[in-house]
Amino acid sequence: MSGTFVGMPAFPKAAHEAVGDRTLRANLRHATHTIRAKRAVAVAELEDWAELREAGKRIKDHTLRHLDRYLVQLEESVTAAGGTVHWAADAEEANRIVARLVKETGESEVVKVKSMATQEIGLNEALEAEGIRAYETDLAELIVQLGEDRPSHILVPAIHRNRGEIRDIFRREMGAWGRAAPEGLTDTPAELAEAARLHLREKFLRAKVGVSGANFMVAETGTLVVVESEGNGRMCLTLPETLISVVGIEKIVPTWRDLEVFLQTLPRSSTAERMNPYTSTWTGTTDGDGPRTFHLVLLDNGRTDTLADEVGRQALRCIRCSACLNVCPVYERAGGHAYGSVYPGPIGAILSPQLRGTQSEIDASLPYASSLCGACYEVCPVAIDIPEVLVHLRERVVEGGPVVREGNRVVLKPAKGHAAERAAMRAARWAFARPGALRTGQRLASRTRRLHPRTLPGPGKAWSGSRDLPAVPAEPFRDWWQRTNGGKDGAK
Repeated sequence: MSGTFVGMPAFPKAAHEAVGDRTLRANLRHATHTIRAKRAVAVAELEDWAELREAGKRIKDHTLRHLDRYLVQLEESVTAAGGTVHWAADAEEANRIVARLVKETGESEVVKVKSMATQEIGLNEALEAEGIRAYETDLAELIVQLGEDRPSHILVPAIHRNRGEIRDIFRREMGAWGRAAPEGLTDTPAELAEAARLHLREKFLRAKVGVSGANFMVAETGTLVVVESEGNGRMCLTLPETLISVVGIEKIVPTWRDLEVFLQTLPRSSTAERMNPYTSTWTGTTDGDGPRTFHLVLLDNGRTDTLADEVGRQALRCIRCSACLNVCPVYERAGGHAYGSVYPGPIGAILSPQLRGTQSEIDASLPYASSLCGACYEVCPVAIDIPEVLVHLRERVVEGGPVVREGNRVVLKPAKGHAAERAAMRAARWAFARPGALRTGQRLASRTRRLHPRTLPGPGKAWSGSRDLPAVPAEPFRDWWQRTNGGKDGAK
C-alpha cells in the first residue's frame, strides 16, 4: 500500500489536535448522526436483515477461501467478453500499468469515478507525474480535489466540510480547473450541485479515457458493478472510448446471483437507500455501446498478505459501506484525517495496518484508535468482528511475531513504546499461573488500599488520566468465599 498521508503523526497526536477543532466536530456530529439515523430506519424495513447479513458473510468467506480459483475464472470471463486483464502486485505496478494504458491512447487527461482503490495507490499523483491530469467527478471527491484536501470518510470524503466552506472552494478554485463557478454562488445545496454539474459536464463530453474502481466483480460472467447516487459514474463508464478499472482482488463474488444479497445490504448500510439510484454493470465491450476498449487492473497491494492471517482476513469482507464510521464515537470526534489513510474509522484501523504493516508509528497506533464498544460490529452488513481484529493487531504490535509480508513469512519485532505494557502482561501471566502468589498479592493490595494513589505513575499516567482507578475491595474474593462457605452462611 502507498505510504501514509505526508507528515501524518501517530493517531493519538492527530486525534488530540482534531478534537480541538469545534467546526470539524460539529460537521462530523451532524453528518454521522443524520446518516446513521436514516440507516437504522432503512435496515428496519427488512425482516430478514440478519439472514442477509449472514449470507453476505458466508459468500465473502467462501470466496476468500477459494480466491485463486475465482480470480482465474474472472480473468477468463473478462477476456472472453473482449476485455484485457492486468495483474498488479503493488501500488507502483498498478500506477505504472494505468499510466502506460492512458499514454497508449494519446490522451493527457482522464475522468474518474469515485474509487477507494485508486486513492489507496495514489493514482492521481502518479498520473500527474506522467503529465496526465485526472479529474474527480464525484461531488464530494471534487470538493476534496479542488480544495487540495484529503478524503476523511469512505462514503462522503468531504464530510468534514460545511456548505459555506464548499461554496468558498468552488468560487476560488473552479476556474483554474475548468468552468468557473457561477457569479453570486450561494451555499444552498441546489446551487452547489448545479455549479458542480456545469463544471463537470464539459469534462464528461470531452474525455476519451475513464478510470473507475468497482464495488463487485462477478467471476461467473466477468461483469463489474458500480453503485452510486449521482450519475457521474454512469457518465464515466459509458461516454469515454477507453475504460480502465482498478479493483482490489477481494471485490470478487462467484455468481451473478450473489449480487442479490449485496445490492440489498450495501445501499441501506451506506446511503440509507433501498436501492442505489445508479447501479451500473458492464461485461467486457460491445460494439456501438459504451467504451470500445476495456482494461481491468486487479490489485493485490497487501491483500494476499492479509488473507494469510486467519483472524485479520475478515477485514477483506468489507464492502465499503462506511456504516462503522457513522456509529464510531472515536471517528465522530477525531475525524478521518487522524487515521493517516484513505481508509479511516474502525475499518481503517484494522485494514490499513494489515495492508501496510505495523512498522510505521501511525500504523502501530491505529489498532488502539477504538474504545472497543462493539458498535461497528453491530452495524457491519458482512459481520466483520472489528473489535476482535483490533485486539489481535494490538497483540501483534506489542509482542511482534510471525506475519506474511509480500508473500514471505517474517518475524516482526515488538513495536517501540510498549515495554511497560509487555512487562505488565508478562507479570499478570506469571501471577495467574501461580495461585499462591496471586492470593498473596490480592491480600496485600486489600490491606494497603488506603495508600493507593488516585492516578498511576510513569507510563500509567496516560491510562489513568482519563479514567478512575477501580477501588480495591476490603477483602479478596477468595477469602470471602472461604469465610462465608461460598456465600451460604449469608455473611457479607
